[in-house]
Amino acid sequence: MNFDEFLKSIAKVKNIPLNGETSHFKMVPPFRQALLKRQKEVIKKAKSAGVLALFYPKQNNETHFVLILRKTYEGVHSGQVGFPGGKIELGDKTIEDAAIRETFEEVGVSKRKMEVLLKLSQVYIPPSNFYVQPFFGICKETPDFIVQEDEVEAIIEVSLKELLDDDSIISKRVKTSYSVEVEVPAFRLKRHVVWGATAMMLSEIKDLLKAVI
Repeated sequence: MNFDEFLKSIAKVKNIPLNGETSHFKMVPPFRQALLKRQKEVIKKAKSAGVLALFYPKQNNETHFVLILRKTYEGVHSGQVGFPGGKIELGDKTIEDAAIRETFEEVGVSKRKMEVLLKLSQVYIPPSNFYVQPFFGICKETPDFIVQEDEVEAIIEVSLKELLDDDSIISKRVKTSYSVEVEVPAFRLKRHVVWGATAMMLSEIKDLLKAVI
């Protein structure tokens, strides 16, 4: 989709109620739904993090957004695809500040070029005990990405067209952080399988955008 048309369309997004769990549950295995309902008290003690779904124009002014492939390391999110972002730190006044700062650090987009338009529904990540606040934002020019090499393996640029294509949704067997293989709904984007919390966030974004585009 042309980015100028995209900007006109998303002006309506703020007037649409968030779908929250309705969107999230499209991208989780059935046991996750029951698990989340039992974790209300645990969530109250979770650590806070913010991530940013950043949309921008690329070739021929087509709308894209950025994901990152994380480095392989000793941790529960090793080698996974996600949005740029991270935990709140000293100096961050808000969780939105943390999402913007981490996006700058991980992919190099200048803070002054990022504009946050909407706060999306929070997602709890049991393995790392983080309650993640996603934000929907834009950069009105094509970013000059700079990879944070110690944390980011690669930058993945995905077109809006690919996200909105229902054929991008697949079923995939993955090994969870509990070392158990499960069948999960996922997105296949740029030959990468995106599942878990990031897929849940993408599902809400997709539903919101389909409502206005």
